[in-house]
Amino acid sequence: MERKSGKAVDVLDGSNIMELVGNKDVFSKFVNHKFQELDRDRDGKLSVNELKPAVSDIGAALGLPPKGNNPDSDHIYSEVLNEFTHGKHEKVSKTEFKEVLSDILLGMAAGLKRDPIVILRIDGEDLLEFLNGSVYEPEVVSIFSQIESPHVSLHDLIIQALGKLNVDQGIPPTSDPWVINNIVEPALALLSEHGSYLNKPVSQEIFMEEFKKVALLVANRLREQPVIVAHSESKFDGSGVKRLLSNKFELDKILSSAIETLPKDRSGKMSKDYLRVALDVVAPSAGLPPFGAVEEMDKVIGEVFKMVSADDAKLVKEDEFKKILTEILGSLMLQLEGNHISVSSNSVVHEPLGSSSTLLQPSPTTETKV
Repeated sequence: MERKSGKAVDVLDGSNIMELVGNKDVFSKFVNHKFQELDRDRDGKLSVNELKPAVSDIGAALGLPPKGNNPDSDHIYSEVLNEFTHGKHEKVSKTEFKEVLSDILLGMAAGLKRDPIVILRIDGEDLLEFLNGSVYEPEVVSIFSQIESPHVSLHDLIIQALGKLNVDQGIPPTSDPWVINNIVEPALALLSEHGSYLNKPVSQEIFMEEFKKVALLVANRLREQPVIVAHSESKFDGSGVKRLLSNKFELDKILSSAIETLPKDRSGKMSKDYLRVALDVVAPSAGLPPFGAVEEMDKVIGEVFKMVSADDAKLVKEDEFKKILTEILGSLMLQLEGNHISVSSNSVVHEPLGSSSTLLQPSPTTETKV
């Protein structure tokens, strides 16, 4: 992954997970501790309710928002739970828990190895470098031309312009309320004290002058209160789909799992309307994002569905459903091989690293020597 602006505090590349799962003795002790921790009624099996804290921890370790906050990520929690229970509301043995947890952790490690998360410390230095560099003026002029409006105040224009910048220019995500309330608004408040045009529409000349003043104040705020940002980049080039399609046994297993819980009529047929649901289940194994997570991918998926007439709501038998789903995967692979999609994300880390999830925290009784 290309180095981003900001001082790299840590790189999460999955190596610690591989080290944990790869050592059988250490991983067995780790699983024993976690199982005992979850098995509150001490019956030697985990109920759905007892598994939920583990599922929440896995979600936190994956960087997902808490369950109930985002419909796009909530289904992932459901799928993780289904992995443990096999779609049934039965209790899970320690052996089953260990097998599924190992698969999930190895999947997480593979994802982090492919797309590491870089933890950056944004402290104002890169922003000052940007403000004093040769690219500052043309870039901000371009941003102003995109957001200019005779009805928008300077205050709102500046916030919109800061939102167009990112960690490359030394700006933490302004979509984060903490950044707005503790970094941006205090800088704007200081500017307003000096009689600026904050509440009025302005010309490009005034905007350029006032924006630089705010940006310098933001740099000062960041020097006093550095912001920790988790930065990740993902590249969807079809290689994950290709790997899955090349393993017929694994493909059939995943397709069967994907359609296991889908509704069927009396003759065992299912509607093609559920192809999107099934594709979402298959997505992690194919190196694809969930539907709704990446706009560019959603467009590609939409085009592929039109090509194979996947949205005509016809009822088809299970084998036909699998065949169409495989055809969709093949078409996605070809589309992505010819036109890679790269996306990056930045999110503010509000808690000490690792504190949001207890999943990988070693137990007091677990040996950590490898």
